[in-house]
Amino acid sequence: MHQQLVEQILEYPDAYLIMQEIQAALNEERKKRETFYNDITEQDKVEFINGEIVMHSPVRKSHNEATKYLCELFDLYVRRHKLGFVGVEKIMTALTRNDYEPDICFFGRAKADTFTAKQTLFPAPDLVIEVLSDGTAKRDRGIKFDDYQAHDVAEYWLVDADEQVIEQYHLVDGQYQLILKAGEGTIRSFVLPDFAIPIRSAFDADVNLQTMATLLR
Repeated sequence: MHQQLVEQILEYPDAYLIMQEIQAALNEERKKRETFYNDITEQDKVEFINGEIVMHSPVRKSHNEATKYLCELFDLYVRRHKLGFVGVEKIMTALTRNDYEPDICFFGRAKADTFTAKQTLFPAPDLVIEVLSDGTAKRDRGIKFDDYQAHDVAEYWLVDADEQVIEQYHLVDGQYQLILKAGEGTIRSFVLPDFAIPIRSAFDADVNLQTMATLLR
């Protein structure tokens, strides 16, 4: 896709002028991003996307439960096997241009071992989970999907808490491939070795507890 855009720009005789305008706009955006970093607080749920500051509204109970259930399972497994670090909601992921706060993200040991206690900006995770809402679904399926793909996030889950369905994508040759879209059965991670959980454990409290007990064995 990037190569196609470059070729399109090069077809214009004023390609140099176009690139100068793009660079000037990106310089202004970079200044705005620096101000964003200085102004945000730990209490804010906010992202910086293509030069715009995006505030998040309160979430539904179903959204909160799905996030909590999945985070508990991932965190339990990762800490028990010392696989890295699991972050939830307020982990500011700073990509090339944009800053996101994924609902859940996982960093393997290669990245996690470099983190400090006071760190506030983080690199591209190895796995990201976004729980869809009316206000975020378009971005989660659009710009975030493309951005995570471009920055080699190896695994991406989209969780629909209302329909109780999970979509799992795996990065293959630089492109996300849909592995499953289901509300029943088992989902297996590509990034976490031997991590497999019932899809229902993301939505059902009893199944979630049973799954936690299984992971502890």
